[in-house]
Amino acid sequence: MDDRSSLGKVSGSTESVSTVTSEEFVLVQPGAEGSPSSSEGRPRLKMSWNGSEQLERAMEEVLEDELGREERRGMPEESRESSQDSGAPRAQKRPPSLVLNTTPSEATVGTVGSPVIPEEDSVQFSKLSYLGCTWVKFPRSEPEAQKAMATLRAESPGPIPVTLHVPNGPDGCVRIVDQASGTEIASFPIYKVLFCARGKEGTLESDCFSFTESYRSSEDFQIHVFSCHIKEAVSRILYSFSTAFKRSSKAATDGRELSLPQSPDSDVFTFTVSLEVREDDGKGNFSPVPKDRDKYYFKLRQAVQKKVVVTVQQISNKELGIERCFGMLLSPGQKVRNSDMHLLDMESMGKSADGKAYVITGTWNPNTPAFQALNEDTPKDKQVYLTVAVDLVVTEVVEPVRFLLEALARVYPANERFWYFSRKTFSETFYLQLKQGIEKGSQGDAMFEVVSLQRHSERVGGGRGRLQSPTEEEEQEEDSDSEISSGTGDVSKDCPEKILESWGGILNRWHGNLSARPKGLSALVRPGIPEALRAEVWQLLSGCQDDQALLERYRILITKDSAQEGVITRDIHRTFPAHDYFKDSDGDGQDSLYKICKAYSVYDEEIGYCQGQSFLAAVLLLHMPEEQAFCVLVKIMYTYGLRDLYKNNFEDLHCKFYQLERLIQEQLPELWSHFQDLNLEAHMYASQWFLTLFTAKFPLCMVFHITDLLLSEGLNIIFNVALALLKTSKEDLLQADFEGALKFFRVQLPKRYRSAENARRLMEQACNIKVPTKKLKKFEKEYHTLRESQLQQEDPIDRYQRENRRLQEASMRLEQENDDLAHELVTSKIALRNDLDQAEDKADVLNKELLNTKQRLVETEEEKRRQEEETAQLKEVFRRELEKAESEIKKTTAIIAEYKQICSQLSTRLEKQQASTKEELDIVKSKVMACERCREVFSKDGPLHIPAVTQDNRDSDVDEEKDSLKAQLRELELELAQTKLQLVEAKCKIQELEHQRGVLMNEVQAAKNSWFSKTLGSLKTSASSQPPSSPKEGQ
Repeated sequence: MDDRSSLGKVSGSTESVSTVTSEEFVLVQPGAEGSPSSSEGRPRLKMSWNGSEQLERAMEEVLEDELGREERRGMPEESRESSQDSGAPRAQKRPPSLVLNTTPSEATVGTVGSPVIPEEDSVQFSKLSYLGCTWVKFPRSEPEAQKAMATLRAESPGPIPVTLHVPNGPDGCVRIVDQASGTEIASFPIYKVLFCARGKEGTLESDCFSFTESYRSSEDFQIHVFSCHIKEAVSRILYSFSTAFKRSSKAATDGRELSLPQSPDSDVFTFTVSLEVREDDGKGNFSPVPKDRDKYYFKLRQAVQKKVVVTVQQISNKELGIERCFGMLLSPGQKVRNSDMHLLDMESMGKSADGKAYVITGTWNPNTPAFQALNEDTPKDKQVYLTVAVDLVVTEVVEPVRFLLEALARVYPANERFWYFSRKTFSETFYLQLKQGIEKGSQGDAMFEVVSLQRHSERVGGGRGRLQSPTEEEEQEEDSDSEISSGTGDVSKDCPEKILESWGGILNRWHGNLSARPKGLSALVRPGIPEALRAEVWQLLSGCQDDQALLERYRILITKDSAQEGVITRDIHRTFPAHDYFKDSDGDGQDSLYKICKAYSVYDEEIGYCQGQSFLAAVLLLHMPEEQAFCVLVKIMYTYGLRDLYKNNFEDLHCKFYQLERLIQEQLPELWSHFQDLNLEAHMYASQWFLTLFTAKFPLCMVFHITDLLLSEGLNIIFNVALALLKTSKEDLLQADFEGALKFFRVQLPKRYRSAENARRLMEQACNIKVPTKKLKKFEKEYHTLRESQLQQEDPIDRYQRENRRLQEASMRLEQENDDLAHELVTSKIALRNDLDQAEDKADVLNKELLNTKQRLVETEEEKRRQEEETAQLKEVFRRELEKAESEIKKTTAIIAEYKQICSQLSTRLEKQQASTKEELDIVKSKVMACERCREVFSKDGPLHIPAVTQDNRDSDVDEEKDSLKAQLRELELELAQTKLQLVEAKCKIQELEHQRGVLMNEVQAAKNSWFSKTLGSLKTSASSQPPSSPKEGQ
């Protein structure tokens, strides 16, 4: 959002300026209860950070110091003395009133010891309350402004009645003055005010307004919030801000156009480019890194996230417009090629708060492999170069313009603390010479072409610089200042068939007799072992081709802890960073290398791990698995005597240096004399040759060949290689001074042998140099004799001074460790105090919960007792009902049994009667059929037929017998019907009793289940709601 357009919306609903972070600043009244009042009567800024009182007290001290310094700078000497002698009495509080004064405001009555507020043309508003301020990230964000106003309106402990002065001119300041004391709380130049907003209508913040200002830098912003007692005055206040800002913007633009002085050369434009590196302070903020006060290099910390801030400001000639930055690049080293620069992630770009400069910010991850040289602990008294470049698109210039800065830096451990340093900005002046081109811009403006871009140092020295294209830079030779990375170079695996056949015959004879080396082996080794055979031959030469005991020992050693793991881990990242196998931090190469170095440090307790061993182990790892590489490393250290160089304070190493110097004196006397004139001793350039066997700096093709000769000839081959290097470099070294010679050994000498052919010639020359063993032993005796004489002739004072220096270094190291431990102790105490406070608060909460639980337990026990009584009563009732039901069931069962028996008897009786009746009937029928007179009446097959004509002729006896039989039949049928009816009634009664019995059983079971479940449920609920008793019950 544009500044002027946003300020034009003063009558609308504007929303906030930033997000309220975890650190909130709130103005608190001086003299409030529980907080000391400052001597000036000035309101203080209070920081609340998640309730940390310690941080609050620390911030109060910092703010009081800052306020004291500002006042001492702004007041005369007499006022400073009076402010130190007496406090500032607070004036009588005036009734609030809104005063609008467009004339220059009268001088506010100040208190004793407070600075006098100068008069200026401004609009004065009173009857306002200052609610406080807070940090913001987005200074022109309306939603954030609204949120900040709501937060400060709700959380402000006590609004402060203030008077606000809004300037009428572009050079004035927005001032906040305490109404009670007349003390100026804060003052901001109008050009630093970025945005104004008012509260949303219909909310509690409708009478509030706020403005955002850039705090100290272009990335820190604060929002100040006020409430107005007269709501309608908010629009008038924001209108004054809008008017002042428009005048300020116009005046600043005109001023910049007039303030840029014309250069003597009208086609030369002068720029000042400053560089700042910021590091993460662990609290979410990035602070500028310090610089050394004497040598003026950046002090960086290892593995700490960083930001690079480049500020470009034009200081002469017609102002050029910078549109954007399309790339920020970083690289370790000096005068690096364009291809070696690495692009950083852009975080922000744009004009500074005052609009006078262009600021670009990029993020720098130090753990990136490309920046490894800037993330390693720098040796003492040494620095490394870092190169930063920004590519800018300038509106009036056809091609992009690159500003390139080269600065010195030193890398310290991550926990390093700096006591003495400089805050001065690192900056350089650039002179950009342009010429008007043929092309025209989109608006018809003239376009310029770049003629040259020079630093101030180049211009003073008379050198003329010219912008080089990336293609030209890539075609240039690599600069001599950039060292070659360890692990560089390709090794050819090609080998003639004749050589392979020769090696095949040698290896066959060797495997047949491992106790002795075959004849002709040395002649084959001197030209170099074929790459494909190096793993096998190296193990055979070292004598560990079948050392199972050492292999098993290695598998045990890697499981043990080492006291030197920190040093090993640090060196692992520096070992062969240019090789793909060791490039990744979590790769297999670094993991295997770490295991080997750790295992050897445990294996060799006397020497342990020494710097330089990792390079030799890496060479072995490139040819064989880690188990075999460990075995070969042990053999080189013990059998070949490399570990002796590390013993007795490197006594044997100094002997090797003496032997090398004597060899140079004999074979290269002219070079030896030159070294004597320069006071250049062997240990200054040959330390890594002996300790790392040339593996640290030289290309791999040469390193592998040296390892071949070492395993074949022994450790003395180092003298051959060293003499060969000195012979081939004799002319260059004779022309170099002390610094040039050291630089030649460090930088230029390894680069000469990146070519495999150059390395082969060197090794061929080394093999032809004769270094007699007898002569080396003679030199060794000379060294020991000379050493003894030196010790005898040494002044005791010198010896004591040397010992004193050693003890001082140890004392400084112990003091540093003591400081670190003290810092850790204080931090631990603070953490423990916080933990203790939290534990006590938790104990109080648990005690309250325990009391509540006890009360609930008593109530639950009472409820349990009452439930038990009810349970006993219910049990008795159910028992009686059960007994009654069981007796009823028994009676019913007996009745049913009796009914069943009766029915059975009746059924039997009925069947018997039916059978007897049937027999009697058959008899009657037989008798009737025997009578001729009755035959007509009865038929065998049909019913009884009584002919009407024969009724009168019946005999009286027959009639009587017939009637008696009918009567008897009717009685039997009636008795049968009654029996069946009784049987049906008995069955019905049985079913009814069975139904009643089932209902009673169900009721009894339901009653049992319901009561027991309720009782058990209530008990379980009571038990589960009771938390375990706290161990701090008695507290």
